[in-house]
Amino acid sequence: MSIRIAVIDFPASNCNLDAIHVLNNVVNVRADLVWHNHFKESNYDGVVLPGGFSFGDYLRAGIIAAHSPAIEEARIMLKDGRPVIGICNGFQILTEAEFLPGALLQNESLKFVCKWINLRVENNQTAFTNKMKIGDVIDIPIAHGEGRFYTDNLKELEENNQIVFRYSTEQGEL
Repeated sequence: MSIRIAVIDFPASNCNLDAIHVLNNVVNVRADLVWHNHFKESNYDGVVLPGGFSFGDYLRAGIIAAHSPAIEEARIMLKDGRPVIGICNGFQILTEAEFLPGALLQNESLKFVCKWINLRVENNQTAFTNKMKIGDVIDIPIAHGEGRFYTDNLKELEENNQIVFRYSTEQGEL
């Protein structure tokens, strides 16, 4: 049986086709682009919520998409232990849907930031990081105005090994 992943398409999503390409051609799993109102969890082994500006990010980033039928389907997948990943706006959607404790706040600069940053691997026990080593540093592009994650439950997330990456220097210093 081959793995099948859904990449959810919301109005104003972007990088969804990039996610499809990487999943199909690099990760070598079957990935389908699925319109948010048509997604059924029973057809998939995992789900990716891509970046973009879902529903124009009116009100605030991810809040409208957080109430899409696709999110309730993703919630079932999460309860079943199937992978659910949010990239950029997808992470904002998952936070707004309370898959994660906390909130994403406006950048400290109060400006939209678009640049390459470094992340240090903190947890390599996920489907997305199991080929990495703890302490590895990866560089990825970011582009957001609300990218500062805040939670009152940081200690609990750390104790439960739920912190996967942390911003760092190229040398891995926090």
